[in-house]
Amino acid sequence: MITIRPATLEDLPALFAYLGEQLAENGRDGLLFQPMEPTPDGVPPAMRERFATGMTRPAGQPGWRQVWIALDENGLVAGHIDLRGRPEPASGHRTLLGMGVRHDLRRAGIGTRLVQEALAWARAGGFAWVDLEVLAQNHKARALYARTGFHVTGEVPDLYRIGGQAVGAVSMSLQLA
Repeated sequence: MITIRPATLEDLPALFAYLGEQLAENGRDGLLFQPMEPTPDGVPPAMRERFATGMTRPAGQPGWRQVWIALDENGLVAGHIDLRGRPEPASGHRTLLGMGVRHDLRRAGIGTRLVQEALAWARAGGFAWVDLEVLAQNHKARALYARTGFHVTGEVPDLYRIGGQAVGAVSMSLQLA
Protein backbone atom coordinates (compact mmCIF):
# COMPACT_ATOMS: atom_id res chain seq x y z
CA MET A 1 0.00 0.00 0.00
CA ILE A 2 1.47 3.33 -1.08
CA THR A 3 0.38 6.59 0.52
CA ILE A 4 1.04 9.95 -1.13
CA ARG A 5 1.01 13.15 0.90
CA PRO A 6 2.62 16.58 0.95
CA ALA A 7 6.06 16.56 2.50
CA THR A 8 6.83 18.64 5.58
CA LEU A 9 10.11 20.00 6.86
CA GLU A 10 10.14 17.08 9.33
CA ASP A 11 10.24 14.72 6.31
CA LEU A 12 13.45 16.23 4.96
CA PRO A 13 15.92 13.80 6.61
CA ALA A 14 14.06 10.79 5.15
CA LEU A 15 13.59 12.56 1.81
CA PHE A 16 17.30 13.42 1.62
CA ALA A 17 18.26 9.83 2.49
CA TYR A 18 16.02 8.59 -0.34
CA LEU A 19 17.36 11.24 -2.76
CA GLY A 20 20.91 10.30 -1.81
CA GLU A 21 20.17 6.69 -2.76
CA GLN A 22 18.70 7.92 -6.04
CA LEU A 23 21.83 9.96 -6.81
CA ALA A 24 24.07 6.98 -6.03
CA GLU A 25 22.05 4.88 -8.50
CA ASN A 26 22.26 7.47 -11.27
CA GLY A 27 23.89 5.77 -14.22
CA ARG A 28 23.44 2.25 -12.88
CA ASP A 29 22.84 -0.12 -15.77
CA GLY A 30 23.88 2.69 -18.10
CA LEU A 31 20.76 4.79 -17.44
CA LEU A 32 21.27 8.35 -16.27
CA PHE A 33 18.26 10.18 -14.87
CA GLN A 34 20.04 13.17 -13.31
CA PRO A 35 22.35 15.52 -15.22
CA MET A 36 25.28 14.76 -12.95
CA GLU A 37 27.84 12.08 -12.17
CA PRO A 38 26.69 9.32 -9.82
CA THR A 39 27.72 10.16 -6.27
CA PRO A 40 27.79 8.19 -3.03
CA ASP A 41 28.07 11.51 -1.15
CA GLY A 42 24.35 12.05 -0.79
CA VAL A 43 22.38 15.15 -1.62
CA PRO A 44 24.62 18.16 -2.31
CA PRO A 45 24.26 20.99 0.22
CA ALA A 46 22.92 23.43 -2.39
CA MET A 47 20.13 21.00 -3.32
CA ARG A 48 19.28 20.47 0.36
CA GLU A 49 19.04 24.22 0.80
CA ARG A 50 16.79 24.66 -2.26
CA PHE A 51 14.36 22.06 -0.92
CA ALA A 52 14.39 23.31 2.68
CA THR A 53 14.07 26.98 1.80
CA GLY A 54 11.60 26.43 -1.02
CA MET A 55 9.23 24.41 1.14
CA THR A 56 8.84 27.36 3.52
CA ARG A 57 7.80 29.78 0.77
CA PRO A 58 4.27 30.09 -0.56
CA ALA A 59 3.68 29.36 -4.24
CA GLY A 60 4.42 32.43 -6.27
CA GLN A 61 7.20 33.67 -3.99
CA PRO A 62 10.76 33.45 -5.38
CA GLY A 63 12.27 30.03 -4.76
CA TRP A 64 9.00 28.30 -3.72
CA ARG A 65 8.73 24.51 -3.91
CA GLN A 66 5.85 22.13 -3.19
CA VAL A 67 6.92 18.54 -2.48
CA TRP A 68 4.95 15.30 -2.16
CA ILE A 69 6.28 11.97 -1.00
CA ALA A 70 5.04 8.46 -1.62
CA LEU A 71 5.45 6.24 1.43
CA ASP A 72 5.54 2.44 1.34
CA GLU A 73 3.81 0.19 3.91
CA ASN A 74 6.81 0.61 6.23
CA GLY A 75 6.68 4.41 6.08
CA LEU A 76 9.81 4.63 3.92
CA VAL A 77 10.01 7.10 1.04
CA ALA A 78 9.10 5.23 -2.13
CA GLY A 79 9.06 8.25 -4.45
CA HIS A 80 8.70 11.98 -4.62
CA ILE A 81 7.55 14.76 -6.88
CA ASP A 82 8.06 18.47 -6.60
CA LEU A 83 6.81 21.54 -8.34
CA ARG A 84 8.78 24.74 -8.14
CA GLY A 85 8.70 28.21 -9.56
CA ARG A 86 10.58 29.08 -12.69
CA PRO A 87 13.41 31.54 -12.10
CA GLU A 88 12.10 34.12 -14.59
CA PRO A 89 9.73 36.65 -12.94
CA ALA A 90 7.49 36.79 -16.03
CA SER A 91 6.90 33.00 -15.87
CA GLY A 92 4.79 32.90 -12.72
CA HIS A 93 2.00 31.13 -14.63
CA ARG A 94 4.28 28.12 -15.15
CA THR A 95 5.88 25.61 -12.80
CA LEU A 96 8.74 23.10 -13.12
CA LEU A 97 8.33 19.44 -12.22
CA GLY A 98 10.93 17.04 -10.84
CA MET A 99 10.35 13.51 -9.60
CA GLY A 100 11.69 10.06 -8.90
CA VAL A 101 10.61 6.61 -7.73
CA ARG A 102 12.66 4.13 -5.74
CA HIS A 103 14.21 1.54 -8.07
CA ASP A 104 12.50 -1.48 -6.49
CA LEU A 105 9.06 0.08 -6.94
CA ARG A 106 9.30 1.43 -10.48
CA ARG A 107 6.68 0.37 -13.02
CA ALA A 108 4.07 -0.06 -10.26
CA GLY A 109 2.03 3.08 -11.02
CA ILE A 110 3.59 5.26 -8.31
CA GLY A 111 5.01 7.73 -10.83
CA THR A 112 1.62 8.16 -12.48
CA ARG A 113 -0.05 8.75 -9.12
CA LEU A 114 2.60 11.30 -8.13
CA VAL A 115 2.19 13.19 -11.42
CA GLN A 116 -1.60 13.20 -11.04
CA GLU A 117 -1.28 14.58 -7.49
CA ALA A 118 1.04 17.39 -8.58
CA LEU A 119 -1.07 18.28 -11.63
CA ALA A 120 -4.24 18.49 -9.52
CA TRP A 121 -2.45 20.86 -7.13
CA ALA A 122 -1.12 22.99 -10.00
CA ARG A 123 -4.60 23.24 -11.56
CA ALA A 124 -6.15 24.22 -8.23
CA GLY A 125 -3.39 26.80 -7.79
CA GLY A 126 -4.20 28.47 -11.10
CA PHE A 127 -1.06 27.53 -12.97
CA ALA A 128 -1.41 27.44 -16.77
CA TRP A 129 1.55 25.19 -17.60
CA VAL A 130 3.78 22.52 -16.05
CA ASP A 131 7.21 22.10 -17.62
CA LEU A 132 9.98 19.55 -17.13
CA GLU A 133 13.31 18.46 -18.50
CA VAL A 134 14.24 14.80 -18.84
CA LEU A 135 17.45 13.27 -20.11
CA ALA A 136 16.97 12.16 -23.72
CA GLN A 137 18.06 8.58 -23.02
CA ASN A 138 15.52 8.12 -20.20
CA HIS A 139 12.84 6.60 -22.42
CA LYS A 140 10.80 5.14 -19.54
CA ALA A 141 10.41 8.54 -17.88
CA ARG A 142 9.61 10.15 -21.22
CA ALA A 143 6.90 7.54 -21.79
CA LEU A 144 5.43 8.20 -18.32
CA TYR A 145 5.26 11.93 -19.00
CA ALA A 146 3.68 11.35 -22.43
CA ARG A 147 1.06 9.03 -20.88
CA THR A 148 0.17 11.73 -18.37
CA GLY A 149 -0.34 14.35 -21.08
CA PHE A 150 3.04 16.05 -21.53
CA HIS A 151 4.24 16.91 -25.02
CA VAL A 152 7.79 17.36 -26.26
CA THR A 153 8.55 21.04 -26.79
CA GLY A 154 12.23 20.75 -27.65
CA GLU A 155 15.39 18.72 -27.51
CA VAL A 156 18.98 19.80 -26.96
CA PRO A 157 21.55 17.19 -27.98
CA ASP A 158 24.82 17.08 -26.05
CA LEU A 159 23.56 19.47 -23.37
CA TYR A 160 25.56 17.69 -20.69
CA ARG A 161 28.85 15.81 -20.55
CA ILE A 162 28.55 13.10 -17.92
CA GLY A 163 31.29 10.53 -17.49
CA GLY A 164 32.78 11.67 -20.78
CA GLN A 165 29.52 11.01 -22.65
CA ALA A 166 27.35 13.50 -24.47
CA VAL A 167 23.85 13.47 -22.97
CA GLY A 168 20.91 15.32 -24.46
CA ALA A 169 17.85 16.70 -22.75
CA VAL A 170 14.20 16.82 -23.79
CA SER A 171 11.86 19.58 -22.67
CA MET A 172 8.22 18.62 -22.16
CA SER A 173 5.20 20.71 -21.17
CA LEU A 174 1.57 20.24 -20.27
CA GLN A 175 -0.98 23.02 -20.63
CA LEU A 176 -3.43 22.91 -17.73
CA ALA A 177 -5.92 25.56 -18.78
